[in-house]
Amino acid sequence: MIRPTRRAVWLFAAGIPPALFMVIYNRDLWPFSFDYGLLILLIMAVDAALAFPPRLLAVKIGPPDKLYVGERGSVAVTIAAARYPHRTRFELLLEQHGDLDPAEIVVTELDVGHEASAGLALLPRRRGRVALNALWIRWFGPLGLVERMRRVTIGQSIDVLPNIHGVKSAALQFFAQEAIFGVKVQLNKGEGAEFEALRDYAPGLDTRVIDWKQSARHRKLVCKEFRTERNHQVILSFDTGHLMLEPIDGLPRLDHAINAGLLLTWISLQSGDFVGLYGFDAIARHYLHPSRGIPNFTRILRATAELDYHPEETNFTLGLAELNARLRRRALVVLFTDFVDTVTAELLIDSMARIANRHVVIFVTLRDSLLQRMVDAPPDAFDNVARAVVAQDFLRDRSIVFERLDRLGIHCLDVPSRTLSVALINRYLMIKQRGLIG
Repeated sequence: MIRPTRRAVWLFAAGIPPALFMVIYNRDLWPFSFDYGLLILLIMAVDAALAFPPRLLAVKIGPPDKLYVGERGSVAVTIAAARYPHRTRFELLLEQHGDLDPAEIVVTELDVGHEASAGLALLPRRRGRVALNALWIRWFGPLGLVERMRRVTIGQSIDVLPNIHGVKSAALQFFAQEAIFGVKVQLNKGEGAEFEALRDYAPGLDTRVIDWKQSARHRKLVCKEFRTERNHQVILSFDTGHLMLEPIDGLPRLDHAINAGLLLTWISLQSGDFVGLYGFDAIARHYLHPSRGIPNFTRILRATAELDYHPEETNFTLGLAELNARLRRRALVVLFTDFVDTVTAELLIDSMARIANRHVVIFVTLRDSLLQRMVDAPPDAFDNVARAVVAQDFLRDRSIVFERLDRLGIHCLDVPSRTLSVALINRYLMIKQRGLIG
């Protein structure tokens, strides 16, 4: 495809007033009024002939195999060296489809006897699949009067997965087995830990772990060591309804929950537990049977990538009843969800009470910083006061719901997105150490 540039249009338009003046001054001069336009067209034809020949354009495109939500990827583009005596400036633009940031024009230059390379950024905002349809290439003639374009078909779809790079870096803090399930002194045997061995008492150890009978027999103080239990079931339950689509810190609530859930998955698999996955909103969407072993992390990662966004209201009664029916043994259920009104909260509490009778439940929500900022805003205007009162009502209703869930024995986490992973892992380790899963 070839077409004139803006410079050519302005040069051509600049000859119109003199041509009109010539015709008005003397009608016999009208044949000469076209000479300027023909000259511009001739120069444009020469510029097109001197431009980089399209037949010499050889492009190699290397799209990534996968992308991670919220993390920048790149499409590698290489233009092969060609027998053309002048440096040529190319502009590259991706034709893309999906939840990506708008494509930007990338400029690269092809030197004589050398190839040109460039990277075109891809920044996905949601999980799922994105499509790269084609690559548009544009270059100009030496005089800048004509531009040529070529569309190179790509036709490739790319999976957008949860961001596990942050999971890997955070998991290094817990990678040592001693920090997860290694031999450690626990508070007492009554909290469900397995007895491991006896050891000599040392200053600084908790006196409640001293075995007084064995100390009398050995005539010195000895204490018990315990080993954290394994082989528990951990179920990551994700609410995929419309409330989880709200963006916080650039990502939907659901993606923050998935990132924290993947870190918990890595730690749990390292500790020898079984990890499963469950997704629901108006109906049950996904269920992945619990499995153990680090090789299953990839399987769970793929399953979280299939958790789609659904603009529907969540049915907690149906979803949690379905999960309760699928679990045959006591498990740790981690529910990532949110609520706004008291009616939904009442149904949620009733459903949580039934599932908490059989299982240990961690109820996880993301704290809305916007509401807190409204409450803390200075009351220098009537609108600020009105917003602060409404926000305070919402926060008070949320605190009441958390108190009622806490009385049911449910572990509640309402934390900012930046501290969600750490708070969730700490609560998981605390439950493991106390032997609450059984």
